[in-house]
Amino acid sequence: MSTSQPPQGFTPTGTIAASADRRRVVFATVVGTTVEWYDFFIYATAVGLVFGQLFFAPLGANSALVAFATVGVSFLFRPLGAFLAGHFGDKYGRKLVLMWTLILMGAATALIGVLPTYEAIGIAAPILLVLLRILQGISAGGEWGGAVLMAVEHAPKKRRGAFGASPQIGVPLGLLLASGVMALMAMIAPGDAFVAWGWRIPFLLSVVLIVVGYYVRRRVEESPVFAELAERKEKARMPIVQLFRKHLLLVIIAALVFAGNNAVGYMTTGGYIQGYATNPDGPLVLDRGPVLWAVAASAVTWLLSTLAAGFVSDRIGRRTTYIIGWILQLVGVFTLFPLVNTGNIWLLFLGLAILTIGLGFTYGPQAALYSELFPASIRFSGVSISYAIGAILGGAFAPTIATALVQATGTTMSVTWYLAGMTVIGLLATLLLRDRSGIPLGPEHEAEQEVSPIYGVARA
Repeated sequence: MSTSQPPQGFTPTGTIAASADRRRVVFATVVGTTVEWYDFFIYATAVGLVFGQLFFAPLGANSALVAFATVGVSFLFRPLGAFLAGHFGDKYGRKLVLMWTLILMGAATALIGVLPTYEAIGIAAPILLVLLRILQGISAGGEWGGAVLMAVEHAPKKRRGAFGASPQIGVPLGLLLASGVMALMAMIAPGDAFVAWGWRIPFLLSVVLIVVGYYVRRRVEESPVFAELAERKEKARMPIVQLFRKHLLLVIIAALVFAGNNAVGYMTTGGYIQGYATNPDGPLVLDRGPVLWAVAASAVTWLLSTLAAGFVSDRIGRRTTYIIGWILQLVGVFTLFPLVNTGNIWLLFLGLAILTIGLGFTYGPQAALYSELFPASIRFSGVSISYAIGAILGGAFAPTIATALVQATGTTMSVTWYLAGMTVIGLLATLLLRDRSGIPLGPEHEAEQEVSPIYGVARA
């Protein structure tokens, strides 16, 4: 690694950027990730409501199971998006990657909105649906790492948790927006009209959201850490190779941290609760509208707890905040289905609200935690690939697993134990990591960043 000094007049990473620039970065990451996750979640919501009968009807009783499996298929391609984004993000910058992931996600979502159903074009319909979902997965795999690093690498050292929470709240905001728009369409086009055309409108709205997100992101400056890497000519030539050669164990542990959160979160973001509560052949048979509004309301509690956790982690550390979050999440897991199964929409909301408090505390600090785990020259690759692998191990097939467990056992208690197990895995992975809150993020401190954050491991 070169030891040359940055050129005269260069602003070092540790220097606090102008307040206006920071506000612009926070706003851009919130808007961009909200748009991205709106697109991603609108698909999962539609799966829980109508995609089984529209695209997989010939499968009969298994149509819902296969439809939920298409939610998981996209996760298998997240690592591809993470590999591509990590490589180009570490070589050419965070901003470029963020622009392209936004465009790719928006195009795929809008095309789903005009896709003919199985009744119209036969087997080509589900094939095209899966292909477009794969494009969404590639985009999602690259989006998160770039947004996180833009936020955290612009942040003052003592406020990384708060800044890092800005892209994190894009997830509950995206869920709120997706559920709210779907609930509105269920009111405007109830019953058969929703199945015929009402579900398509939220997908087509993506075009407008992408234009807004693109405009906002264009105005954001490149990450100061990447700018310094470029000035020093210290960008890694093959960042992914270096990541797996020196940090494979760290990637696995970091992925397990996220898996513990993601499996539980996909009970709503993956459309499972929506489908379970409204299934005409299920035990509850609740109306679509109220269920969607309950999910949207729970997204607000998720947003608030995610934001709070980011601020709390700046005070007590990422690790301690996570441990508190896992305990809260475990409480939420064991109260969820007893409340949902009452068939009372208010108790359903209460169950989701309790769950999302724990989800927020195990998601809010993640941006700062991940950013502080990896050296500057391979950081984009590290955070993106850890996130993508964690998503596969956690949320990818969580709705499918939950559906299969209920079919096999006849009770949601089996799902509760599955989610509890994933929560404990997340807790154990967290306990393996040292707290690195406040570690310098710039390339001039790469030697310090190379010291392993894993207990019992001296160096990467």
